[in-house]
Amino acid sequence: MSKAFATEIHDDGAVISGPLRGPRQMLQAQSYDDHASIHDDATAQKLGFKGGTIEGPTHFSQFAPLGEHLWGKAWFESGCISAHYRSPCYEGDLARAFMRKPAEGATHTEIWMEREDGEEVLRGSASVGAGNPPTALEQRLQTLKAPDVLVILADVKMGRFGGRIPVRMAMNQNMGALYPFSLTDKLKVITEPSSWYNSGDNPWGRAIIPMEMISVLLGSPENGRLPARGPAVGLFADQEIRMVNGPLFVDEPYELEREVVGLSGSRRTESAWVLTRVYRAGTDDLAATMLLNSATLKDSYAPYEAELQQIMATRQSA
Repeated sequence: MSKAFATEIHDDGAVISGPLRGPRQMLQAQSYDDHASIHDDATAQKLGFKGGTIEGPTHFSQFAPLGEHLWGKAWFESGCISAHYRSPCYEGDLARAFMRKPAEGATHTEIWMEREDGEEVLRGSASVGAGNPPTALEQRLQTLKAPDVLVILADVKMGRFGGRIPVRMAMNQNMGALYPFSLTDKLKVITEPSSWYNSGDNPWGRAIIPMEMISVLLGSPENGRLPARGPAVGLFADQEIRMVNGPLFVDEPYELEREVVGLSGSRRTESAWVLTRVYRAGTDDLAATMLLNSATLKDSYAPYEAELQQIMATRQSA
């Protein structure tokens, strides 16, 4: 059986790190609600970004060799990355993943990523198995509360929404308008290639889905979306992918459920925190989860100020 990765790992005694990598932008043609996304250069530039941003979970692949180096096969079966995105990467940027070496026998540690210029791209935690301290995002979510007024998310309620949604990722399956490429396309440019992703030359005898593509699998269905107002442009602000009974396999049927577990906001954004649970089709066998803070930019929703004033006026007259 082949090794999972050929990635060169540097060990300075306290921290392990991978090489500088140049993640590729694959979402230039992405659209949702019939409009372009933050990954489109023109759209991103109108909102103050240098260009179309590279999607956050693309960076998760650079942590996979580090997690496998520390915890072996368990990384693919019960590994978790929990990250707060701090600054974007653009096509042509180089970045490096870092993972602090845990104490002997520990299964939880700190991670971060830096661009070549030293700017921090993300920071969070990595772990394997159950019974660990709260993840970076579990801690973060506990400190947040919903703003007094929500406009874009005014109609979004806490709790589960929609029913179970069937999903599958075959090697050559285009994943739709939100992710207009296939797993085969991704594996041609993935920062950390592995034969485990496209063959059965691994401990499970079947091709497995890379962690960054689990985000695509869980995010691609356009049915069952939040009743957010639009059109508006959003971005990933926080994301956690946790394997519970993994790995997830290529061309295997799964079902997912979504639940709003938090609402928050900032000066520029309104955020819905959605927990997606992935089950093996036709069962209650939980295979993986994803916690995602999708932040919508207020400036991208044209009637934001008018609707905000209307909401405030209604409250004052009540």
